[in-house]
Amino acid sequence: MKSVRGKTAYVSGAASGIGFGITSALAQAGSRVAMVDIRAEALAEAKARLHNFGDQIETFVSDVSDPAILAETAHEIDAKFGPLHIVCNNAGVSMLGVPLEEITLPEWNWVIDVNVKGVINGIRTFLPRLKAHGQGAHIVNTASIGGLQVNPNYMTGAYSMTKYAVVALSEALENELAGSPVSVSVLCPAAVDTGIHLSARSRPDRLGGPFERTADHFMGDLIKDGLRPEQVGGRVVSAIENNEFYILTHSSPREWVERRFNRIMAAFDQAEAFERGLGITEPWRLPTKQ
Repeated sequence: MKSVRGKTAYVSGAASGIGFGITSALAQAGSRVAMVDIRAEALAEAKARLHNFGDQIETFVSDVSDPAILAETAHEIDAKFGPLHIVCNNAGVSMLGVPLEEITLPEWNWVIDVNVKGVINGIRTFLPRLKAHGQGAHIVNTASIGGLQVNPNYMTGAYSMTKYAVVALSEALENELAGSPVSVSVLCPAAVDTGIHLSARSRPDRLGGPFERTADHFMGDLIKDGLRPEQVGGRVVSAIENNEFYILTHSSPREWVERRFNRIMAAFDQAEAFERGLGITEPWRLPTKQ
């Protein structure tokens, strides 16, 4: 997609944080944007901050973790804007600061339903629409730098698990859509000054309702001096127009990812030694698709 100007976009989690930043950047670049969020009041306030864009922006209260509700929202967007060209599956929640064994089942359900199923629901709901009009389209799935490695300095296992899933979903989707008019990106930001550590306030009633999750609050201190959401939004617009797959926002985590990569490469060395011990001289190769 050479330009987002004149295109129509869906952005979930748009009332705050990166979702708001993507919305703002797309609107500034000339896109029409369907702002989607579960928090009606916050969504109205976000739209008010973008009042200069007039009818370029419309808000839709929805729940990405519920496929039936999201399907209804898709029909509303169709009626308002017509065909979509850009889908940003951005909504996400945090689940930090607690050992994996202590995370309750309702908390697991919540973080998986939003962070993983929210992306799945976005793909299932909107991809057929993008394919149908054949005008060229782009999907951006928001993961995290935590989707490329698990930092040993912080307890982010549950959150990172969901973001690894988003990276894998995006890589698979890119493979499946190769050669089609629909392109894919996965956004893996590091420190961005958002309110993700407060996301428990928006947990839907069917998953237990809003609550205060103090274990997440340390993240607020870590990210308060990070990039502004609008800066990340600009990065996303540029990546869409340049058809980048991995969208990174910081160079400093390179060493974190390299450390993980080097451990994996060392494990392959051990696999070679194991094969030699078995007398295997011709390593097994995965057959290529005929």
